[in-house]
Amino acid sequence: MTDLNDESLKAVGADVGMYRAYREARARLPLAGRLMPYNWYTLPEKMSALWMAYSLMLGEFSTELANTINDLTNHVQRLQAWATVIEPMDDNEKMAVTHEFIDVLATNAVNLPYVIKSRFAFATAHLCHQANMTRDFASWKDDLPLDVEIDLNTSGTYGRGWGKKYNRAKLAVEAIGGQAFKDATGDFRNAYNHRFSPRFVFGLTGMVTRHKNPGTGQFYYGFGGRDALALTDIADLLVAECTRTYTAFDAMQRLVDEQIKAIVNFDAAEQAVKPA
Repeated sequence: MTDLNDESLKAVGADVGMYRAYREARARLPLAGRLMPYNWYTLPEKMSALWMAYSLMLGEFSTELANTINDLTNHVQRLQAWATVIEPMDDNEKMAVTHEFIDVLATNAVNLPYVIKSRFAFATAHLCHQANMTRDFASWKDDLPLDVEIDLNTSGTYGRGWGKKYNRAKLAVEAIGGQAFKDATGDFRNAYNHRFSPRFVFGLTGMVTRHKNPGTGQFYYGFGGRDALALTDIADLLVAECTRTYTAFDAMQRLVDEQIKAIVNFDAAEQAVKPA
């Protein structure tokens, strides 16, 4: 086992001290937001085997959506606590804490609205596709695209038969991670995965950017750079995104309730026509 030298011990002690300060700051923050519920729906004890896929997917999707939204809610408070901790620090201390604790947390948090939006689209497309068997079983086709091809447009194709319940869910999901959020974060999700995203707390990015003049069609270069994203600003933006995810979750619950009623009625009708 390798012995820690004096410098390593000092670094470990500093990290422990910073984390303790963060935990104390977080404990002082008031509870905010909502936690999404689990096991909120009721399926019949006896269902046709026709609905096995729907039942299993609903169990997984509802749990994972709740987990991810609750992660976002908790991340907001974590960012708020770290913002309090680093506020009195000098630049060197801020850089060290950002590298050790903040970067991974903030990167995950700012990416989550897009993740949640995509997962809502995926879950809604699958659940609506299966529940559509209650509408016209004779003409129903298993023609849902493969998972990697599913997006919001897909869920619209298979959800349109669910009327206002689906439309409310669709509008709520579309509002998550909208243009205002993209602009305020430098389109972080896209830039992080495909280019170079803004930094957190410290650092300039995008020193040179290429543009196209819409009038002349000519390309030109801009110089300057984008400042790092401040934790307080990010936390405020994500508070609004949390509210949008709560609205979408509520709307999905109402849509699922409608689908379960349709499944119950479908099975009852099927039983009624079976010979005694």
